[in-house]
Amino acid sequence: MVAFGHASRALWPLEPGITYLNHGTVGVTPLAVMDAQEALRRRVEAQPARFMRHELKPGLRQAADLAARLFGGRGSDYVFTENATAGVNAVLRSLDLRAGDEVLVTDHAYGAVRNAAAYACRRAGAILKTAAIPFPLRGREAAVDAVAAALSPRTRLAVIDHITLETALILPVTEIAALCRTNDTRLLVDGAHAPGTLPLDIPALGCDWYAANLHKWYFAPRGCGLLWAGEAAQDSLHPASVSWNLDGGFTAEFDWTGTRDFTSFLAFPDAARFMERLGAERVRAHNHALVLRAAVLLAGRFGPDLAPAPEFAGSMALAPLPERFPADAESAGATRDALLFQHGVEVPVIVRNGRLWARLAAQVYCDMTDFERLADALATMAPAPVTSG
Repeated sequence: MVAFGHASRALWPLEPGITYLNHGTVGVTPLAVMDAQEALRRRVEAQPARFMRHELKPGLRQAADLAARLFGGRGSDYVFTENATAGVNAVLRSLDLRAGDEVLVTDHAYGAVRNAAAYACRRAGAILKTAAIPFPLRGREAAVDAVAAALSPRTRLAVIDHITLETALILPVTEIAALCRTNDTRLLVDGAHAPGTLPLDIPALGCDWYAANLHKWYFAPRGCGLLWAGEAAQDSLHPASVSWNLDGGFTAEFDWTGTRDFTSFLAFPDAARFMERLGAERVRAHNHALVLRAAVLLAGRFGPDLAPAPEFAGSMALAPLPERFPADAESAGATRDALLFQHGVEVPVIVRNGRLWARLAAQVYCDMTDFERLADALATMAPAPVTSG
């Protein structure tokens, strides 16, 4: 059995001396998966034309069948994208929005996804609405009620995070999906952080589309995303880059959008084997317990009433920074840089509810000493100097 904590750090190519508490941003690819991807690249380059014409499609469909075994449903309902944002864009570009229609996002939405929704609305003359979900979140009903209050008879699509990027909240997407169905609203779930963090049965959630990343918490090479579409939601769905297989069917269109490096998708089975070696349930349990302990540690030192609710945390959680730090975006960026370059700690710093927070991410190569290093650095730091641009 692979030991977790610093004993497993040699399985990743992390820079020595850096305390890395930011697995959630773009993931860290294990060395074994990097080697598998490089072997795939060499296989492609040995006979590129043959590979693209005869071997690529079967490889992608085998990887999609594996995704179905891991995340529910059928392989024919899954396609690969560069990232969750690409999947979200495909859905938004395919939706036949009209003037006066509404698209709903939340105030915790990932900025790139919010921008994609705003752009789709702008082109169609539709309206982008925002549901305000309370933070800190203390009950599932509060999130559902916030979405319910923002829905209207004109809401064509809701885009809801499964796990929010900045605030690291697990949202009750099953309940929100049921609510959307009663309102005749289609639901797109941004599941960028869910695979590898939560046990998943995507079809059982009740959404129409689910866009995810496999390169964050499922150890795939960077640039490996996944898009699931229910059978009824596939006919009108097209990739953002339309290519040769227009109207050839859901998987045909997405499996070929032009020449690119497909090896991140084809290496997903190697990432899944790596996860199996560690034990998926064991990874989730370790990361969840560790990040909660870390968040409680920081809250105890800098904001005793601000520890996260365990039911809304996965492998990430927000923890408060000292109140003496100015609560603005410039200070957040300067504080993050000071932690990295002066203290060797990589962690995102965000502004929320009038103070700064660290978004902690726990992966199996971390242990409590990493978070104690962060807490000790924050305790001694003066507010980082900022410059006006």
